[in-house]
Amino acid sequence: MGRTGFMYHPAFLEHDMGVGHPESPARLRAIVSRLQDNGLVERLVPIQAVPVADEWILRVHAPSYLEMLKRRAPTIGRVSLDPDTSLSPGSLPAAYLAAGGALAAADAIMAGGVQHAFCAVRPPGHHAEHNRAMGFCLFNNVAITARYLQHRYRLSRILVVDWDVHHGNGTQHTFYDDPSVLFFSTHQYPHYPGTGLASETGEGRAKGFTINVPMRAGAGDDAYLEVFRTVLQPAAARFRPEFVIVSAGFDAHRDDPLAGMALTEDGYGELTRLVADLAKRHCGGRLVSCLEGGYHLPALATSVERHLLALLDS
Repeated sequence: MGRTGFMYHPAFLEHDMGVGHPESPARLRAIVSRLQDNGLVERLVPIQAVPVADEWILRVHAPSYLEMLKRRAPTIGRVSLDPDTSLSPGSLPAAYLAAGGALAAADAIMAGGVQHAFCAVRPPGHHAEHNRAMGFCLFNNVAITARYLQHRYRLSRILVVDWDVHHGNGTQHTFYDDPSVLFFSTHQYPHYPGTGLASETGEGRAKGFTINVPMRAGAGDDAYLEVFRTVLQPAAARFRPEFVIVSAGFDAHRDDPLAGMALTEDGYGELTRLVADLAKRHCGGRLVSCLEGGYHLPALATSVERHLLALLDS
């Protein structure tokens, strides 16, 4: 069994998009409370977050976008960036720590201190585009981590698995013409943000390196596991990744209020085992997962628990 890291920082709670917003600090409070109550946090290796350097952000996001965020970041109140996404005084510091913490988790894995790690971050990231905040996301944490691994450690093949119920449009667009990253996504369709058709497979030399599996509302554990076994596993075997990154959204849970899927916490545990197994088979188990969605607090906390237990057992 491999050692599992856990990256969290209390500054993530300072990102606040207002009363009633589903992407709230209560999400992380629920996760941390659950891990403390059941003693699971004591079995995890803590990973310290430090703010990401701008050079790594700029490998994914436009300089003009980063400057806009810095310019508009408020000292009081909130600033709207899109209908779903806003900045509070704590938002940009939290975003820097979220991306930086994911890089710290990658460093810990590459150094051999842990085999895999879960990053309990806010704000999430997979909707963030090159020059646009959207869908609760500011920096694309997963995409920044992939670019960091490529340039810092000279890795040439990275697999990104996105099981959030919403399609990771920002991550797809970052790597759409890049055959060094295999992007695999399951997501409810039709649903926000409207991307992720099966026909979206990449372009140029990267044709076939984007794999979208749009799923109808109501799909549950068996349907997801069938897709992961019959589509993801063979694709990973052909690609032979050197590192696996998971956009770990838990909003495909049957109780989640923002979607209509039927995954259970047990299903998330099985998906984790399957992805951890292919990471073990192809890249020594090297896997980092970053929190994306999940808005029913008890379901989120229990699903993260099952995710971590599966990593600990892998």
